[in-house]
Amino acid sequence: MLQLERVHKSYRQGSERIDALKGVDLRVDAPSFCGVMGPSGSGKTTLLHLVAGLDQPDDGRVVVDETDLAALSESRLSAFRRHSVGMIFQQYNLISTLSGRQNIGLPGVLDRRSRQWIERRVDELIEQLGIGDRGSHRPDALSGGEQQRIAIARALLLRPSILLADEPTGALDSASSAALWQLLADLAQQQQMTVLMVTHEASAAIHCHRVIVLADGLIRGQFEVDPNDASKLATRYQQLVG
Repeated sequence: MLQLERVHKSYRQGSERIDALKGVDLRVDAPSFCGVMGPSGSGKTTLLHLVAGLDQPDDGRVVVDETDLAALSESRLSAFRRHSVGMIFQQYNLISTLSGRQNIGLPGVLDRRSRQWIERRVDELIEQLGIGDRGSHRPDALSGGEQQRIAIARALLLRPSILLADEPTGALDSASSAALWQLLADLAQQQQMTVLMVTHEASAAIHCHRVIVLADGLIRGQFEVDPNDASKLATRYQQLVG
């Protein structure tokens, strides 16, 4: 379970104050694949950073699995990020000098897991995500879709309860993008986890169970997705953002 209660977050940009979030209330129960949509500057990435524990709200609470993140010490917050949250980025963020398998296993090394545990878990994820023998290659020898699957496997290594994706298909072609969106939907259901994906594309959001619409730091609304009607989704989104 993920819950935000009256969350406010602002930043300073020179002498100007930017109110990124202005009292956001949100609850998401697992399993769920939720799309977070909104115009540029609406607060989407700020929302992800707060859920991930990468930043703290100025006011309000962020609660994950009944834990108030603001109540955690820095060491416990670090452990929370490592074990409870998986992050997927648009640019993959793979280490170029490591093979795909080594990139996937890196969180396990940092968590001081045994070599046997890491190898076994990497094998499971490579099979689950259909990477096949590509795990032995370095990132520059992989396609964009293969690199993103390696990045997803890395995010899943320590079995997080929440998977956060920030425009994960921005660097992929249409076929790879569609395959990745379906993969995220399948993971939410099969792993009984919460997946939050920031996107600006109706073609991505149509794979979600629910869409949350942000504008000017506020949740303007949310709605269930009809997987057979992308035009309806786009129309509903435009209505909410005005």
